Amino acid sequence: MSDLGIAGGRIRSFVERIEHVEAEIAELSEGKKEIFAEAKGEGFDIKIIKEIVKLRKQDANERDEHETLLDVYMRAMDGAEADDEPKAA
Repeated sequence: MSDLGIAGGRIRSFVERIEHVEAEIAELSEGKKEIFAEAKGEGFDIKIIKEIVKLRKQDANERDEHETLLDVYMRAMDGAEADDEPKAA
């Protein structure tokens, strides 16, 4: 134990483990970028692929709720546009 009563070795262990995980995350992120680049190179729309990945993370109920709310909001906007149009006299 150090002069301050802090277990320096234990702190070092935590820091080194965190650094190791951060390095793994960076490596995985680079791999993900490469996969997106490959898909883009083959003509796929990356935004759509990202949306599919996002949707697959959701359970069926969450996905259904999202789609329902999206539809309700879109209809509300369309209705507001119709309300904003001048009315013939």
